[in-house]
Amino acid sequence: MTIKEKGYTHWDGEFKDGKFPWWPITRYGIKLTFKKKFFKFFFFMTLVPAVVYLVGIYISERLEDFSFMVRESTVFLQINPAYFKSYFTNEGLLFMIVIILVFAGAGLISDDLKYNSLQLYFSRPLKKKDYFIGKAAVIVFFLFIVTLIPGLVFIIMKIVFSGSFKFFASYPWLVLSVIAYSILVTAFFAFYSLFLSSIGKNRRYVAILIFGLYFFTDIIYEILYGIFKSPYFSLLSFKINLQQVGAFIFNQKTQYAVSWVYSLLIIIGICILSALVLKKKIRGVEIVK
Repeated sequence: MTIKEKGYTHWDGEFKDGKFPWWPITRYGIKLTFKKKFFKFFFFMTLVPAVVYLVGIYISERLEDFSFMVRESTVFLQINPAYFKSYFTNEGLLFMIVIILVFAGAGLISDDLKYNSLQLYFSRPLKKKDYFIGKAAVIVFFLFIVTLIPGLVFIIMKIVFSGSFKFFASYPWLVLSVIAYSILVTAFFAFYSLFLSSIGKNRRYVAILIFGLYFFTDIIYEILYGIFKSPYFSLLSFKINLQQVGAFIFNQKTQYAVSWVYSLLIIIGICILSALVLKKKIRGVEIVK
């Protein structure tokens, strides 16, 4: 019997880059996050503060109808930049964002490292920046739902409930403040979670780091501040740095006697450091066209 051997036949086709090569990564990451146990419940809970603040805006325009409920000071129901700053920088919202990161961000890169999936990603027409954007977009999707979208809805509904553009005319810069702070918080936590996800192959270990490191910086601040009474130790806390910059963005007085610029530099520094680590950790054989 004659045995014929056929060698490798070269493929003469060409690769076609899509406009958004990172989108399948994002879509799969979002879909996988919603499948995780208890996530839907916790994600629903993150929307509760937004609903409460939205109700506050409605009540502020109908105080005469809710006089039986609002018997004490109505300072909280004065809708101004301080009201928005209160929503965006309150400890509860930041805590819920960290919970979202535990579910959505812990396994974004660690799972790929665990199963050696990076070579599979880069064996396709996919660049490192596309891989990073695809993973970061998962975080952006969830955090914009609890930051950017509620902030814009607050402004729109305030105009609708009041029936005039007086509020917008008084604070025309508030839209930019909402957008700027939402981007700042989202970018920081995206780099933060992806950085931690890239240094370990165990998703649960990374989840503990995401949750623990955030609160550890706050604990260290409280201990050192209690001993030395210096407000500069507030720069050690992720939460306080975000609150300090948030106060400036919404044109409010900062809580601590430390320039918000220092807090912003720390946030940017963490993002840059995370980007450098990610560039080193995300390795693979990129396809040659």
